[in-house]
Amino acid sequence: MNNSMNSRKNAARIERQERRVEAGFVAAQFPEVAGIVISMMYNQRGIAKSLPRIVNFFPGSYALFRVDCLSRGCIDGGFDLTQVITGMIRNRREMAKGELSCEGNDPSAGHSSIVYEVAIQYA
Repeated sequence: MNNSMNSRKNAARIERQERRVEAGFVAAQFPEVAGIVISMMYNQRGIAKSLPRIVNFFPGSYALFRVDCLSRGCIDGGFDLTQVITGMIRNRREMAKGELSCEGNDPSAGHSSIVYEVAIQYA
């Protein structure tokens, strides 16, 4: 990996950490939420097998609902479920399903996607 790519990855990592801090915690932003589970199937172009992933958010978790892309060449990529989850909380929905493509910068367009299911448990 060259220095330019390392530098961009480090800058992206620092920016992600800043976004987490700015988002605050689930307990502070959404006191009515006891937990959030995102179940997904991660699909990457060129790889025939899907990868299951589960991400949990608890009251002490950052309220930034973004899941990183697993593609090596992807810079600052991921899947932002913030609008999905905040909409669910606003309407007090417990379940939602959908699909998202990675938002990152990768030489191959459409390099990865997820099929997700979000479950929210309220206090």
